[in-house]
Amino acid sequence: MISGRTQILAHLGVPTETFKAPMIYNPWFDAKGIDAVVVPMGCEAEDFPDFLRLVFRLRNIAGALVTMPHKVTTVGLLDEVSTTVKVCNSCNAVRRDAEGRLVGDMFDGEGFVRGVLRKGRTIAGASALVVGSGGVGSAIAASLAKEGAGRIGLFDVNPASSERLAESLLTHYSTLAVTVGSNDPQGWDIVVNATPLGMKDGDPMPMETDRIESSSFVGEVVMKREETAFLAAAKARGCVTQIGTDMLFEQIPAYLEFFGYPKTTPEELRALAMIEY
Repeated sequence: MISGRTQILAHLGVPTETFKAPMIYNPWFDAKGIDAVVVPMGCEAEDFPDFLRLVFRLRNIAGALVTMPHKVTTVGLLDEVSTTVKVCNSCNAVRRDAEGRLVGDMFDGEGFVRGVLRKGRTIAGASALVVGSGGVGSAIAASLAKEGAGRIGLFDVNPASSERLAESLLTHYSTLAVTVGSNDPQGWDIVVNATPLGMKDGDPMPMETDRIESSSFVGEVVMKREETAFLAAAKARGCVTQIGTDMLFEQIPAYLEFFGYPKTTPEELRALAMIEY
């Protein structure tokens, strides 16, 4: 039940039809007796800078979850950002501090990394190919570097995006080996599709799946369906895989702490979630 005291977490992005967060946060808030609600808000890109500032003038705003296509734009609208945001130039969580400043952080990469580690894989010293150098791809690359990956390959249909990300990674992780320009998955320990490919039926594969090693750990960021054609192809090759919503469940505990809510676990969130595809 939404009351006059309900705190709002705005979920900002388009299209909202793909959003899964409300079906995870809201059942958990209800179960814990927390008077808060995640509300999808389909804000268009051209309206976003003004809208972000205005939504944080609401008395009952608790924070904002930011998703496509606003993660990069958000960075320049904030008063303070974390080191991770600086590395990947992308932000997916915003709150207002006691002084009224807008503070941002990025949890996509942390969620992905936590999922990999929870499945028993080692990141320290491993090699990782990240296809897609947008907001989520940059965050994953930054978190893999933070966790100690030895070598990271970057690819994007816009080569300049990969080049910028490579430069940013090397600025903060000078001993990291970084390559750009190839989406060939052969020989990589960890392979990540960090592109929107897979959201629509008939989308092309983000890479040649028949060149993925059977020993590779293969991850996906698309959340519109539980198992994309890309992950199905990787699984058929014998790979251990991670679905897009795994990244979401793993990062939500970090989000909740950022917004000042009680701690929880991915297991508790899964038990309460009402995910639909």
